[in-house]
Parts: sequence; C-alpha cells; structure tokens
Amino acid sequence: MKNILRAIIAAWGAKKIGGGRCGCVGTVIVFIILFIILGWLGLS
Repeated sequence: MKNILRAIIAAWGAKKIGGGRCGCVGTVIVFIILFIILGWLGLS
C-alpha cells in the first residue's frame, strides 16, 4: 500500500515538474528520481 502511495505522489510531482517543459522522457525520469527519493525518506 505504501508503494502505491509513493507512486501516486511521485507521479503527481513528475507531472508538476516535468509537465510540458521536458516532454515524455523527462517526465518519466523525474518520476523515477522522485520515486527513489521518496523511498529514501521512508515511504517504501
């Protein structure tokens, strides 16, 4: 359940950060980075 919450938060952040400026690949990269950072913060 925590991984789902972590993925939702990372997806929301990736959409906000990489939304139209970076394109699809940039959004995916931002999502992966946020997913890893949230794991380090204890949401895994």
